Amino acid sequence: MSNHQSTAAIRIQTPLTDEMEHSTPLFLTSSFQFDTAEDMQGAFAETNDHNIYTRFVNPTVTEFVQKVSALEEAEAGFATASGMAAIFGTFMAFLNQGDHILSSPSIFGSTHTILTKYMTRWGIQSSYANFSEAAEIVSHILPNTKMVYLETPTNPGLTIFDLEMIGKICNERNIILVVDNCFATPLLQKPIRYGADLVIHSATKWMDGQGRVIGGIVVGKKELIREIYLFCRNTGPSMSPFNAWVLTKSLETLDVRMQRHCENALALAKALEGHPAINWVKYPFLPSHPGHEIAIKQMKAGGGIVTFELKGGTEAGIRFMNTLSMFSLTSNLGDTRSIASHPASTTHSKLSEQEKEAVGITSGLIRISVGLEHFEDIKSDIFQALENL
Repeated sequence: MSNHQSTAAIRIQTPLTDEMEHSTPLFLTSSFQFDTAEDMQGAFAETNDHNIYTRFVNPTVTEFVQKVSALEEAEAGFATASGMAAIFGTFMAFLNQGDHILSSPSIFGSTHTILTKYMTRWGIQSSYANFSEAAEIVSHILPNTKMVYLETPTNPGLTIFDLEMIGKICNERNIILVVDNCFATPLLQKPIRYGADLVIHSATKWMDGQGRVIGGIVVGKKELIREIYLFCRNTGPSMSPFNAWVLTKSLETLDVRMQRHCENALALAKALEGHPAINWVKYPFLPSHPGHEIAIKQMKAGGGIVTFELKGGTEAGIRFMNTLSMFSLTSNLGDTRSIASHPASTTHSKLSEQEKEAVGITSGLIRISVGLEHFEDIKSDIFQALENL
């Protein structure tokens, strides 16, 4: 097999059946048969690799996992029903009563809720630290710190963290480093190269790329994935075969899609800089981005998200959203269609003002998921909306 990423995403496929199909088949079945009672016994004893039940494993799901593992340069993986199921399953597979997890404050709202509302019920401590400074991270590591968790780039602030620096800190202390790589995708960034033990994706976003199905995946070291597999096979957040089939086909075009997303996003970010209605624009590959030097070191391109702050705050944000004519207004991202959202009034509305400030969510912040439309159409729609503020 070629070492090229795009080839791996296209050519990895479930072994051919007797039908000699060219497109990968969908194994839409809840369970699997055995030739003999001994075969069935061996499957449950794990002395053979026969499939048992789709909650455990399914050939269609396995193909998706193998593709993502190859793209992330991971030893193994497990696919889940959603990105949040991947995050929760990863936390619960390793964290016990009395353990501590250290996180960046710039994380997805639902992840924040798990850490602050639910983990405390099971006696698991969590705290936040500024992951931009090594000394700050080290000062927040406790004797019972078992895991470090972060996103980079973050949602929606597009903060960039130095994976090499964080990986070294965690590896020296035998702490499990978990990186949410959703915004970058494995085509733009490979956290395992910098010391990450586990990498998580919401496959709902760029991996699907067309807003069709929900899914999640975690990949990384084989022995760690084994623990996640055991937890998830018993608690049930497994990916459905149909969603896996959609996603494995989607991965075949991920490379070409991400190239266009990144080209459009960079062009839009450059066009928006200096606009009189905007205080600032953030995009990792803009020289003005605070984390630009780190981004170009660990990322192949800047991704498909652009954020900017309108001068008029919440009122301007709502007016801007309502004036857009082509853009979709939805909480999703990573679609072929360009999407606009106002995080302060939607996805992060339940955070306190102090919490919003800590993660850079201002009242005028607009998040743009830049789609695959012709760039001039994207630019025209946004600039017309800005003119009406």
